[in-house]
Amino acid sequence: MKEIKVIPCLDVKDGRVVKGVQFVNLRDARDPVEAAEAYCRQGADELVFLDIMATVENRKTRLEWVKKVAEKATVPFAVGGGIRNLEDMEDLFKLGVDKVSINTAAVKNPKLITAAVKKFGKNKLVIAIDGKKNPPGSGKPRLEVVVKSGEEGTGIDIVKWAKEVEKLGAAEILLTSKDADGTKAGYDLEMTKAVAEAVKIPVTASGGAGTLEHLYEGIVIGKASAVLAASIFHFGEISIPEAKKYLKEKGIKVRL
Repeated sequence: MKEIKVIPCLDVKDGRVVKGVQFVNLRDARDPVEAAEAYCRQGADELVFLDIMATVENRKTRLEWVKKVAEKATVPFAVGGGIRNLEDMEDLFKLGVDKVSINTAAVKNPKLITAAVKKFGKNKLVIAIDGKKNPPGSGKPRLEVVVKSGEEGTGIDIVKWAKEVEKLGAAEILLTSKDADGTKAGYDLEMTKAVAEAVKIPVTASGGAGTLEHLYEGIVIGKASAVLAASIFHFGEISIPEAKKYLKEKGIKVRL
């Protein structure tokens, strides 16, 4: 088994880290710079920073927020939210961002994936896929891709889209279940496993982690290469060292 990554996620709105449930009912968690510094000290393998309102508000990522975090981050740092073209990506890389994450822009214009890989290299690009489950008989895919912070359905099957982004050159997928997000009831293991088994590139499980066992399940049942969490880390319920110690004791290879 390859080394599994443990990644805290900073969902940022109005310059503050926030956390909601199913992408709504956001509550304040902490300052993003303070959070980044703390997580780097604790041994986070990477940081993900999402400007969660950028796409909804039809604007670019707020560079001033990113710059402050980039200056303090000592681990690989990925940014998503409002990135629509190669120029937006370049602006972020100039600030010291290691990777950019695109979701809505990739669905609307899949050629952007190929163009970004060609210009910056595949290891600089993360494809974020947000998904939800539909009931049988809905006429929609059971596992459907959603965009614009989960507000808009696409009618696209998640597994089909994951295979497509891999073919277009993406090196990794960040997969978030809208249904599970913020519930602390566990990752959507069906969705995670379906995507992870359909592609050869790493898949990060996101949305729903509430216990140490959930992290383990995301890896062992969901077949994820990395586990991302927000609430449990932001509100001090579980620390990154605790998470890694638990996973190591369960036989999962992690970097301590």
